[in-house]
Amino acid sequence: MLAKVISGATLGLESVPVTVEVDISTHSLPSFTIVGLPSKSVEESKERVRAAIKNSGAEFPAHRITINLAPADLPKEGPAYDLPMALGILIASGQINTDLSKSIVFGELSLDGSLRHTKGILPVSLMAKEKGQHSLFLPETNAKEAAVVDKIDIYPVKNLIALFHHLAGTVKIEPYKHTPFSNMQRERLAEFDLSDIRGQEQGKRALEISAAGGHNLLLRGVPGAGKTMLARALPGILPDLVESEALEVTKIYSVTGNIPEGDSVIKVRPFRCPHHTTSQIGLIGGGAHPMPGEISLAHRGVLFLDEFPEFSRHVLEALRQPIEDGIVTISRAAGTVSYPAKFVLIAASNPCPCGFWGDPVHNCKCLPGQISLYQKRISGPIVDRIDLHVELPPVRVEKLTNDEIEGELSEKVKKRVQAARNMQTKRYKKTSMVCNSDLSTKAIREMIVLDKDCINILRQAVSSMHFSARTYYRTIKVARTIADLEGEKEIAVSHITEALQFRPKENI
Repeated sequence: MLAKVISGATLGLESVPVTVEVDISTHSLPSFTIVGLPSKSVEESKERVRAAIKNSGAEFPAHRITINLAPADLPKEGPAYDLPMALGILIASGQINTDLSKSIVFGELSLDGSLRHTKGILPVSLMAKEKGQHSLFLPETNAKEAAVVDKIDIYPVKNLIALFHHLAGTVKIEPYKHTPFSNMQRERLAEFDLSDIRGQEQGKRALEISAAGGHNLLLRGVPGAGKTMLARALPGILPDLVESEALEVTKIYSVTGNIPEGDSVIKVRPFRCPHHTTSQIGLIGGGAHPMPGEISLAHRGVLFLDEFPEFSRHVLEALRQPIEDGIVTISRAAGTVSYPAKFVLIAASNPCPCGFWGDPVHNCKCLPGQISLYQKRISGPIVDRIDLHVELPPVRVEKLTNDEIEGELSEKVKKRVQAARNMQTKRYKKTSMVCNSDLSTKAIREMIVLDKDCINILRQAVSSMHFSARTYYRTIKVARTIADLEGEKEIAVSHITEALQFRPKENI
C-alpha cells in the first residue's frame, strides 16, 4: 500500500514542499530503505521512527518499507522528516485512515514517540500558507513560533499517540490560537542606560543618529573612554521592530535553531558581538552546507565589533559587499544561497596598539611604524563605508565625580529615535527601503532636494576634504537623518554641517 504525506525542506531562508512517499511491500523480506538524497541525519531516522512507533503502542510492519523523499534531486537534511515518515508508515500499513493532502507534517521524534523542538518551523509555516494548505502538524514546543502565521490551523502535537488519536477522531487536538504581532510584548534589553555614561556627548549624539537612520558608526578613543559602554547602551534606544522586519529576523533564527524553546518571534532588534578571533565563515556565513553567519544574525539589528583592528584583515574585507548591498550570497558545490544582512555596524578601536596615542596624560609607547601598521589594518574602503566617525577623549574627572550632573535617559532618546524612524517608514512606504541608510544613489537624487546653500557647502567639503562619491552621498543620508530627528521636512545647512563633523579627522 502507498501513502503520501507532505512535509517541507528549507533552502536558505525559504521552504519548499517535500512529499514523503511510503510504500510497504508484503511480498519481500523485511527491510527499511530511504531514497531521495537523504543526509546521514535523515538515514538515522529509520531507528528513531522504528522505536517511536513501537513505544507508542502501534505495530511496526515486518515487511519491505521504501520511503521516497520527493523531489529526489533536492538534498534532504535534518531530523524534521521523522514525524511524516512515521505517519506515512502508519497510513500505508492500514493502522490510520485519513486524508492529509491539505496538511503539512513536520517534526523530530524521540524514541518514546514524543516530539522534540525542531528548527526551521517559521519558513515551513509561511510556505504552508503560501501553498494554500489548511493545517500544519508540528511539535508542541514549536507551536508558539508558528502561531504568528494566520489563516492556517496550527496543531501542536505532544507525541505520536496524541496524533494517532486525533486522526482517528477519538481525542481531538485543539488548534493553537493565532497570535497577532501587535499583541506581543516587546522587551527592553540594554546593558547600560545612556544616563549612566558621563560625558561623551558627541558619542551619544552619534549613537542617536545611528539608531534613527541605521548608520554605521566607528568609535575611536583611548582605553576607558567609554567606547564599549556606549555601544552596549545602543539597544535601549533602537526603534521597535515592525512585523515584516520581525518575521525576517525570526526566519534566520528559526533556520539556525536560535529561537528559545517555547518562544514565538524575535521581538527586539538583534545585538551581536562576536569576538575578534571569529573566522570568516563564522562572521559571513558558509560551511559545506551554507548557514547564516553573525552578519545575518544581526539583520535589522546591530553588529558590534569591539577591538576592530584586531579582526583578521581578510575577515574585515569580507564585510565590504554585505555593508553595501545588505545581502550576502554564499556559493558552494552543493548550491548557492543568499541571506539578508542589513545591519548597523558599530566598531570600536584604539588609536594605537598601546591605546594612548594622542592622550594628553599618558605617554604612547608605540613606535611610529607600529601606529601606522595598526591603523592600516582598517582599509580605506571599509572606512569609506562607515557614516559616522567619533573620536572619544578621556572623560574628565569633574564629570565622573559630580553626581549632580544627570544625563538624558535612554527612554527619552528612544522617543526621538522612534519618531524619526516613523517619518522614514512613512516616506518610504511605497518602496523596499526601511530607513535612510537604505537609500541608493538614484533614490537620493529622486527623493532628496537640497537648496543652493547646502549644495555649496557640500561642494566645498568635497574639494577640501577629498570626499569619494560614496562619502558624498553618505553625508547626505546622515544629514537627512539629523533633519528627521528634528522633525524637519527639508535638509538645512545646519544638518549638513553637523553631518560633516562626523567624518574622519584625516579627511579634514
